[in-house]
Amino acid sequence: MTLKLYAVSDGPPSLAVRMVLKYLKIDYELINIDYGSGEHLKEEYGKKNPQKEIPVLDDDGFLLSESNAILQYLVEQYGQNDELYPKNPKARAIVNHRLCFNLAFYYSRISEHVMAPIFFDYKRTPLSLKKVQMALDVFNTYLQQLGTKYVAGDHVTIADFPLISATMCFEAINFDISAYPFVTKWYATFKEEYPDLWAIAAGGMAEIAEFEKNPPDLQQLNHPIHPARKMK
Repeated sequence: MTLKLYAVSDGPPSLAVRMVLKYLKIDYELINIDYGSGEHLKEEYGKKNPQKEIPVLDDDGFLLSESNAILQYLVEQYGQNDELYPKNPKARAIVNHRLCFNLAFYYSRISEHVMAPIFFDYKRTPLSLKKVQMALDVFNTYLQQLGTKYVAGDHVTIADFPLISATMCFEAINFDISAYPFVTKWYATFKEEYPDLWAIAAGGMAEIAEFEKNPPDLQQLNHPIHPARKMK
């Protein structure tokens, strides 16, 4: 049975999973979830993921949500070696740290400053800007301290994928990250060395950039948390 990935085309977590599937050359069925209509909030989707978040992987009936867990599972289940997710405890700890850092600190702040104001009734504020600047500064420091080409070593790991898809959100709104030279270099290196993987992120970036110019009307979404923007 072919794997199924329930995803959104512009969602950084979904894009990260698609990148690892591409890297591992895994055949899968991509099932687009209509975020605007609230498909992910409906009971049927909730059976796949009670959190009603995206993405969800279906591996012959084995359902798995949380993109970090999906990345780890795919490598351990289908990877030919441990390059993407090393078994050495210290090397793996760095990968795990970067995954946690992205989830809890980096992308959460990017989501607040970049994504939420595009889709819902939020504003970019001096505080949200300060938060992303702090996140970029910390990320830049990690890269500088480790001194490697990629975020957890001199070769790409699963930690790079979600950090790439998070960072591309800045580019989507023309947010200048050149003040963070190690982040800038890592980001450019990934684009140059993995153009086929970058193309996945770039597709999502183009959609976000378009939504930045023309915010979508999500008044019918009736999101349980986020306030809908009142369209003019």
